[in-house]
Amino acid sequence: MSLSPNKIILANAATNTAGAYFEAYAVNATSSGVTVPAGLYQALPTANVVIQFNTSTNIASPTWTNILAANTAGIVWSDGTNVQALSTNTSATITLYGSNGGQNVSGTYNAS
Repeated sequence: MSLSPNKIILANAATNTAGAYFEAYAVNATSSGVTVPAGLYQALPTANVVIQFNTSTNIASPTWTNILAANTAGIVWSDGTNVQALSTNTSATITLYGSNGGQNVSGTYNAS
């Protein structure tokens, strides 16, 4: 889950490492749609994947509207229910970058 934009940032920490601000989240989009986990993400251009938002007030009968076109970068803000990744092909993987909320650290007060 990627909900907290407030984080201590360590200099020279690469994505997906302990102390890094960004963590990559892979979402395997299908032609029927896959829910994007709750969080705030940066999406990079990905061919054949659109991000959709449910505009219906009835969760059992969603009405999906494109909010990010295929092969377009943008910000994705998901509540974990009403945002999905949809593949316009058979299937495709989109990588979303959110704040690092779960990478393990290597230790506390490590010796230099």
